[in-house]
Amino acid sequence: MKVHNTLGNGFQEVIYQRCLAIELSRAGLIYAREVEQTIFYEDIEVGTRRADFIIENQIVVELKAVINLEDAHLAQAKNYVTAYNFPIGLLINFGSTSLQFKKIYNSNMRYKSRL
Repeated sequence: MKVHNTLGNGFQEVIYQRCLAIELSRAGLIYAREVEQTIFYEDIEVGTRRADFIIENQIVVELKAVINLEDAHLAQAKNYVTAYNFPIGLLINFGSTSLQFKKIYNSNMRYKSRL
């Protein structure tokens, strides 16, 4: 929220990504940016995708800078959570006048959330 409150909307996604990295570092969280993951179809490699952030090796974070989140953005975030085999993910949109976010669950996992 601090990034959105400070910058507002209207910047490119990469600007928000850089600012969020600063805030994650200040919070002492372990994270990686632009983490590439191989995508398989029936055990055959078909490509790769990159998540914006992996935080504490447990949460996939996908950022957007669009006017409104759409179903395609939600589907992408769900696919990342499944592909990276993490229990949860966050989809965050900095592009609207109010910060938008969705918590994404991996339906293939059973767990107790620590968040």
